Amino acid sequence: MNKQTIILAILLVSFAVLSRFLPHPVNFAPLGALGLYAGTFFVDKRYWLLPVVALLLSDALLGFYHWISMLFVYAGFVFAVIIGRIGPGKKLSAFRFGMAVFLGANIFFILSNFGTWLSGTLYPLTLGGLVSCYIAAIPFYGNTLLGDLVYAGLLFGLHLSAQHFIANKQTLHNSL
Repeated sequence: MNKQTIILAILLVSFAVLSRFLPHPVNFAPLGALGLYAGTFFVDKRYWLLPVVALLLSDALLGFYHWISMLFVYAGFVFAVIIGRIGPGKKLSAFRFGMAVFLGANIFFILSNFGTWLSGTLYPLTLGGLVSCYIAAIPFYGNTLLGDLVYAGLLFGLHLSAQHFIANKQTLHNSL
């Protein structure tokens, strides 16, 4: 990683940690978007660490919860990085971006709620308990999807705008 990439990574993780302390609707957070962004634009193999580090730091400050639930929540954000890596990629389009956000939110929903059920703290470890867990989580899904869409749109938009600005600045410089 070069110096600019390290600074960007620190800024992104700091933003994600800070966002968990600001008032916001439940599950409307930039962590999934950070995973998609890291997977799409960071070349270094350590890119998957960005949402994990942000989540770990903020959980350390906010308080940890059942380890099984945590494992599945963290896995959901690691999958966002994987989706970013294979989804939007170099052929970024509105469709590929939208599908990556949709897929990331769905995988997070499935994994995080399965972990909540599997921890046995809120729902009985029965098929009925699993179904109840997923039904109870439906109202939170919209915030997850919307948060991922808004924050990923912001991150991807800023990144592409910066690339465009740098390319135009370089072209102007070369023509002088």
